[in-house]
Amino acid sequence: MTVFIIRRILQSLAVVMVMSFIVFGGVNIVGDPVEMMVSDEATQEEREKVIRSMGLDKPWYVQYGRFVAGALEGNLGKSFVYGEPALEIIVHRIPATFELALAALLLAIVIGIPLGVYAGLKPDTVASKSIMAGSILGFSLPTFWVGLMFIMVFAVILGWLPSTGRGDTVPLLGIDVSFLTLDGLAHLFLPALNLALFKISLVIRLARAGTREVVHQDYIKFARAKGLRNSRIVLVHLMKNIMIPVVTVLGLEFGGLIAFSVVTETVFAWPGMGKLIIDSIQSLDRPVIVAYLMIIVLIFVIINLVVDVLYSILDPRVRLSEMKS
Repeated sequence: MTVFIIRRILQSLAVVMVMSFIVFGGVNIVGDPVEMMVSDEATQEEREKVIRSMGLDKPWYVQYGRFVAGALEGNLGKSFVYGEPALEIIVHRIPATFELALAALLLAIVIGIPLGVYAGLKPDTVASKSIMAGSILGFSLPTFWVGLMFIMVFAVILGWLPSTGRGDTVPLLGIDVSFLTLDGLAHLFLPALNLALFKISLVIRLARAGTREVVHQDYIKFARAKGLRNSRIVLVHLMKNIMIPVVTVLGLEFGGLIAFSVVTETVFAWPGMGKLIIDSIQSLDRPVIVAYLMIIVLIFVIINLVVDVLYSILDPRVRLSEMKS
């Protein structure tokens, strides 16, 4: 187990180093932030002064070396627009994005798994077929359009829920959260549901496929022959086995929820990292863009590492095959 974890950690570090070079290089060849920050009436001397102050007069490899050295010290550069450390700006927005992603993941689990298991246990019923048809809509409908429809129906026409913002927040372990207040929950529900729709459809299909495969296994038939209650068979014997692929996919999809919450945060004016990165791209704020992308890379790498470890715990065959190879 220790060898397996060490190998995964080393692989993760290598991925982070490669991605840091790709991200830094990709961002720095796009556009000129000086054009966004200096007025058209500025003299050449003033422009050169701004370029030197931002370190853009140095060769790219010097800039990258400074970036790596600063990153190892927890310094990812200073924002061209805000004049503050890019990492601090992003860290201030992370709780809102994580709260939205966790709420979406919870909705995907709470809604998707029961519906998928039901559709797998009773595949020929009208309800099961309706569930699977609904999952196709979840895959097909554009996120921004669904978000606008949610706002139109639930906020404008019915007036049940607010359409924008985060609502009231309260501190929890020094972090402002909105899910502990009624107003915060009201503001959280629509964007979380909008972000979760695709994941709900994915979980439904995974749970249904796993249920259809497991329900015909010999140990399920043996459990029924022993006279065990159907609820115990489903909750203990069936759920334990279908959760392996579900845990793996949900772990990877959580990173996707964080990275691709940009559309949802923009539609619902949710004050998270997604809204920040859109504004930073428009103003070519390179340090914030690079810092955001590196944080997303770290999140994906850490989640992959945790998923690999959990997968090896749930299914020891994965760990053993890795050690043999």
